[in-house]
Amino acid sequence: MSSKVPVARSIPVLRRTIAGFRAAGKTVALVPTMGALHDGHLALVRLARRHADRVIVSIFVNPTQFAPHEDLTSYPRRFNQDAAALSGVDTDLIWAPTVDVMYPEGFATRIVPEGAAFAGLEDKFRPHFFGGVATVVTKLLTQCMPDAAVFGEKDYQQLQVVRQLSRDLSLPVKIIGAPIVREKDGLAMSSRNVYLTPQQRAVALTLHRTLKDCAAQIRKGRPLRAVLAGGSDAITNAGFALDYLEARNAGNLAPVSSRKDGPLRLLVAAKIGKTRLIDNVAV
Repeated sequence: MSSKVPVARSIPVLRRTIAGFRAAGKTVALVPTMGALHDGHLALVRLARRHADRVIVSIFVNPTQFAPHEDLTSYPRRFNQDAAALSGVDTDLIWAPTVDVMYPEGFATRIVPEGAAFAGLEDKFRPHFFGGVATVVTKLLTQCMPDAAVFGEKDYQQLQVVRQLSRDLSLPVKIIGAPIVREKDGLAMSSRNVYLTPQQRAVALTLHRTLKDCAAQIRKGRPLRAVLAGGSDAITNAGFALDYLEARNAGNLAPVSSRKDGPLRLLVAAKIGKTRLIDNVAV
């Protein structure tokens, strides 16, 4: 493989390249990212390669999923490093449109998701978020027309929103969820981890430890309410500002009252300092 991955920055170049893949009888997988790639992203690319002959990785920091108070301007952007990393994992094309390409002057169409997008989790704290995600993901899927698209399970609610979007719009693409990739100590890999101070980084381990402990207690038959209350106390006592710690149905993210309402997924979001972290585990 070449040391440099081809880059498309315009729709015509993207379509010509994909047409070449198709003319050669190749299947295509898409891995949507916002760049600042880490080993978790590269694991998505490796998984995509197992499902298709050609892999496209999109790098686009989507402004429509950031609220005015969020970190759009400070979100890490390091295209050259990202491209170098992708050259080592058998990537066939980087799709790197500008904001003007994705949202040209006069752009007036939005996708407004419901269902899992209104589960009272991320949407409760970031009400703008899934409209921006649904719109950009729909554009990426229709631009690239992949046979498969890979999304990480760390953003679990997002994954469920994308799955429903694909079903509802009858998009001819298989949505594949990829397991969370963690550091050796259990912290879920995230582009935002770079914002953590060494002290915050140590405290951040509380999230995964608490999720694992809560899951184990639920499996043993302890009442959900008591387990989640104890988990919430552990997280706040560690120094986090907790947004939520919830047990939900793993398929539709509906609220549950007992393990019998499962399969269950435990999901957490909390802020330490200025950094907001999310994580989840299956029960």
